[in-house]
Amino acid sequence: MSTIKIEVTNESTVLTDNEVSAVVPALQTQVHRDFAPAWGIDADLSFVASSALSDKAWWLVVLDNSDQAGALGYHDLTANFLPIGKVFAGTDKQYGENWTVTASHELLEMIGDPEINQVIFNQPTANKGVLYAMEVCDACEDDSFAYDIAGTKVSDFVYPAWFQPSRTANGTQFDYGNAIKQPLELLTGGYIGVFDVSAGTGWTQKTAALTAAYHSRAHVGSRRERRRIPRDQWLPSKRRS
Repeated sequence: MSTIKIEVTNESTVLTDNEVSAVVPALQTQVHRDFAPAWGIDADLSFVASSALSDKAWWLVVLDNSDQAGALGYHDLTANFLPIGKVFAGTDKQYGENWTVTASHELLEMIGDPEINQVIFNQPTANKGVLYAMEVCDACEDDSFAYDIAGTKVSDFVYPAWFQPSRTANGTQFDYGNAIKQPLELLTGGYIGVFDVSAGTGWTQKTAALTAAYHSRAHVGSRRERRRIPRDQWLPSKRRS
């Protein structure tokens, strides 16, 4: 049993509560069976009605789009200042993406970096260096790299070795699906947030290739948008159980 408790809830109009609750067992299997052994972090999931959300749990909220995220008062933290993840199912449907892959993506990244503040520093020379955001699914996020758990598609994710530039391909696993062959490699449709410390440009996106599914502007309320916002400007949700 994990000390991290995550409540999954549905606030979308494009999915029913039954549709959302039906994927929770597959998400739980991915966390327990696949993610925890690789990263040493585990979590227990449950589906709850939005009216029954607990202030003591982390939240994974399924919404229609980023406009709805603001309108419903879901901001950067739960009501008790705990991590929150957002899944924009309506936007996924608009772009022909699989919302369960997105839910898996957001879940794993929330577990891996709940405060959205972890980075690794790649310093190839004495006067050059780039910070890489500790996002575990971005590099291999495209639906084509997803895998199946009991009929539910879930996101591929990178292993810790992906963030270790000195690692070689010999006997090293860089992602769950074994599609990545070297550290910091981006698969087709993948991207990663980078901060060039010498350029002074702030957070930018390094991409493998722009695809129809890639959105260059971060959704309001998304992890990409929140990473650019100073922590003292984060807002807790007004929703309480």
